[in-house]
This record gives sequence, C-alpha cells and structure tokens, in this order.
Amino acid sequence: MPGTWRDIRLKQEESLSPRATRSINSRGRVNPEPECPVRSIFERDANRIQYSEDFRRLRHKTQVFFNAKNDHVCTRMEHVMYVNSISTTIGRTLGLNQDLISAIALGHDIGHAPFGHSGERRLDRCLNNVNPELRFRHEYHSLRVVDRLSTRISHEKILSKCGLNLTYEVRDGIVSHCGENYDEYILRPDPHKDPAAIYTSEHRLMMPATLEGCVVRLVDKIAYVGRDIEDAVRAKMMDYNEIPADVRRVLGETNGQIINTLVVDLLDNSYDRDEIRLSDERGEALRRMIMVNNEKIYKNPMIKRYEANTNNVVDGLFEAVYGRVCRIFDRAEAKATPAGALDTTGLDAEDRLGGRLIKYIAEKAYEPGTLPEQVTADYIAGMTDGYALSIFEELYWL
Repeated sequence: MPGTWRDIRLKQEESLSPRATRSINSRGRVNPEPECPVRSIFERDANRIQYSEDFRRLRHKTQVFFNAKNDHVCTRMEHVMYVNSISTTIGRTLGLNQDLISAIALGHDIGHAPFGHSGERRLDRCLNNVNPELRFRHEYHSLRVVDRLSTRISHEKILSKCGLNLTYEVRDGIVSHCGENYDEYILRPDPHKDPAAIYTSEHRLMMPATLEGCVVRLVDKIAYVGRDIEDAVRAKMMDYNEIPADVRRVLGETNGQIINTLVVDLLDNSYDRDEIRLSDERGEALRRMIMVNNEKIYKNPMIKRYEANTNNVVDGLFEAVYGRVCRIFDRAEAKATPAGALDTTGLDAEDRLGGRLIKYIAEKAYEPGTLPEQVTADYIAGMTDGYALSIFEELYWL
C-alpha cells in the first residue's frame, strides 16, 4: 500500500544527519500544545514569527543606515531574510534541520530597537541610568518579544500571555545568536544548557544548544559584512579598493563573492563534524573585513553625526514615555483583574502619547509590580525608525 503524506514528512526528518536536531527530541514549549498535523513544531514556530506584527515592523527598522530614503539600502528585515536564506542553504547541505534554522533566523532580530545598534546602545544607557540592574540587549529583548510581548490572535481573541509559545530550541537559538565577537569562527554547540536559566547572562554567553543555532550565529556575520560594504559604496562612504588587497584575495570583492567564498569554506570545514566553523585563513579574513567595516562605515563621520541625532531622539522618547508610564502606574489601581493584570480602565489620558500608552499597557496585560522602566523600554524597542521620529516630533517640535 502506498504511503501517505504523513509518512513523507516522517521520512524527511529521518533522512537528516545524525547530528541534526529532530522535532521528536525537542524539549518542547513552556505551555504544551497539540501538534499540527502538517507542520513540524519548528516549522510552526517559523510561521508564528513570520506572521507576527513584530516581524512585520522589521522592514522599517535600521540595519546600518538610519531611516534610509534609498530603497536599495538594506533594512533590518532584509538582513533577517538574508540570514534565513544563507543559513537554510547551509543546513540543507549539512543535513541539519532546516525548519529549526529558519525559525531561529527569522526570529533572531525580532526585538531589535529602532536605529540599529546605535538605538540599542542608547536605549540601554537610558534604561541603565534609571535602573542600574537593567540592561537592554537586542538578543535578550528578542526572547522577551517571543516569550511575552508578541501576541497570537485566534477568532479575534488574544491568546494567553506566553507570547508565541515557541520551542526551547528556537528560543535558545534566538537569545544565543549574537555574534559580536568578531574573531569567533569556530562554534561548538552546548546541548547541556539549562532551559530554566535561559534568561541569565550565562546562558546568553554560552554557545547555542544546537548545531542549527550555531549556523545562524555565524551566518549573522557572513550576511552583513559584504552587504554593509555594498551599501557604503552606494552611499559613497568608501570604495571596494579600501579593503586590504590580501583580504579581497581571500574573500572576494563583491557581496556575492564574499558570501559564496565563506559558505563554501564553512561547508568544507563543517561537514560531518560536531561544530560549525571556517578555516583559519577565512576566519581571520572575515575578522579583518569586519574591522574595516568598523572603521570605514560604523565610525564614519556621517554615521556618527546621524547617530548623535538619533541619540537625542531616544533620550527624548525615553524621558517622555517613562514619565507618562510612571504616572499611569501611580493612578492605576494595583489590584489584579481576573487575568492578573494592572487595571487601567477609566484612566484619562493626559495627551495622545498617554492614551497610546494606556492602551498598550492594557493590551500587554502587564502584571502589578512590573517596573515602569521595563514597560518604557518595551514600548520604544517596538517602534520603527519612522514612528520613533514622528512621536519625537509630536512631542518636541513647536
């Protein structure tokens, strides 16, 4: 008797490398759910991320160039899609779980603040000035978005306060994705991490728990290094010839050449191994190219000048939002509703922003005892570049 489509799905996963993460071995969700008859649990996670409002807003968030008017300049969403494309190509070739890779890649920057890493640094400073125990890191906040802030709607009803209720493997890959260590090019998964410690800094600093997470972490750098140069050349901030000749010889000169060289090298050095890595030569060349980007692009006077402007915007937004949130919390009755949330019903808004914040606090169902500064960071981090600028202008322009 011929098999069914269900048999085909099972065989697809059975054909994966012995080193791949299989759906059946997942550590599961915080809140158990019935399985989907069609999609694997990781494919389902990828869909939840992709269909979320938080993901949608990435198309209007900065990658490197702030609020760019040039349609050909890379946005945060495009970067995420590039990471997804490159990572799944690698995963397919290595026999890893492509559904898991895709979910991690799509979600890895979902909590990024407006104005790229400049906005992240400034929001972190504002938050830390108010509360020295709190920090803003986009990988932590991406986990907070999928665990707590993002909502799923079923039959016009918002589901429970567990965010997207993703699997542990996806959540771990998201919070452990940050590849800001430029000299890192050998990644070995740490499968013995404690899922209960996922919100600790120790968990974040460890390697991802899966090879699939390691792929995304390394590809995050591969995806942005050449594309940032491409955008900088388009903006006349630098020329390809400014990349050292020996680095160009090893990696190539165009974004396409750089990606192809690094992907082939990664496959050559990672196939049938318990690690994801580049060769020493390519790994060192990648580090040097990132350092060129650092000097020629990220520290460019034009970028630094606009960064000063965006710092002012984030400072102004934090001051305005934080003050209003504190007043809302003071006026709200701190009694628990049936859902265990702050009761903001009947509160009068002091202005348009105050009205938006009352609605936001009610929608997110913040519990009594939530810190106003955390709500402030949540609200600002969810803004797009354009929306942040428009609110700043509404507040401060006469």
